[in-house]
Amino acid sequence: MKLEGVRVLDLSFFLPGPMLTLMMADHGADVLKVEPPGEGDPAREIGYRKNGTSVWFRNTSRGKRSIQVDLKSAEGRALLLDLAAEADVVVEAFRPGVIGRLGFDYEAVKARNPGIVYLAISAFGQTGPYRDRPAHDIAVQALAGMVSLSEGFDGKPTPPNMPVADALASLTALSGVLMALLRREKTGLGDYLDVAMYDSLLAWTPNVTGKIFATGEAHVPKDERSWGGNAMYGLYECADGQWICLGGSELKFARNLLAGLERLDLLPYAELQPGPGQEPLRAFLREAFITRSRAEWEAWFDGRDVCFAPVRTLKEAFDDPAMAARGMLSRDAEGNEIVGTPILFNREPAVIDPAPPALGAGPAGWRTR
Repeated sequence: MKLEGVRVLDLSFFLPGPMLTLMMADHGADVLKVEPPGEGDPAREIGYRKNGTSVWFRNTSRGKRSIQVDLKSAEGRALLLDLAAEADVVVEAFRPGVIGRLGFDYEAVKARNPGIVYLAISAFGQTGPYRDRPAHDIAVQALAGMVSLSEGFDGKPTPPNMPVADALASLTALSGVLMALLRREKTGLGDYLDVAMYDSLLAWTPNVTGKIFATGEAHVPKDERSWGGNAMYGLYECADGQWICLGGSELKFARNLLAGLERLDLLPYAELQPGPGQEPLRAFLREAFITRSRAEWEAWFDGRDVCFAPVRTLKEAFDDPAMAARGMLSRDAEGNEIVGTPILFNREPAVIDPAPPALGAGPAGWRTR
């Protein structure tokens, strides 16, 4: 396996850190999850359960090992430093300053293991004016301006339903850790990585910063292509109360759609800039799509070269055979559903261990090199 022999000491909870270390575990890394005394990782008790285990915990901690450590005790700190001396990567996601007070910051670990790759994931980073602000995903998205872009049809911002800041921070951190491990292989040098959810969100805005950078003005979401300003890039209600999505603003898709609807005379509106000028086309599409059910429109679109999708529930998406065909859904021996890994390699594909770790099962085998 690609990451076989890489040892990861994971002190993180919730999503950004655990998802990063999960992807590493899927590709061979030996991940030791450090949990507090008592009930352990809070995710063990969060949300829905199946066969006695939290679905959240199973999907973020499968394939890892577990050890319980009291980080506030001298014995716990000594044990953790011993483990770090044998690790390749340390991941922590406490609020800035906490890990230093616990005596387990980068300098303390580096003194025992100079080649360590030490990752700190936080909401706003280890430096800067927002360093000490508490925040989870939604607050980070709000402060980064992302929530303001998600306007509902009433013109008001809508709460994000996916933890995009968590996800982007996790992927950013994974990239950084793998780059640091590659450099260490060449030079022997470890490093300290500071990854913020806030920075990770803003780094993925090159396609939406045009108006801000070009004019210094704020966006009006309903006039922008990606947020409803383009008639070919939005949501439309169907006769049964379900919705469909048009998701491609290229002119060829508008031509194919309008030809099928026998309204090519409206094509010039699709050529206009997103915003009020496209309203006649939007109005026609609203009137057209409300005349049939979602299922009828799915059948109508079949075989037509138009960027279209039904607006499905998450359950519908997981019930789709395409999920299993791509390896994104599997089941363990007890019938528990497992979310798969999204990176498909021809050589050495991921090996998913569906079992979540027993609490405090221990780090057997770490001190062998």
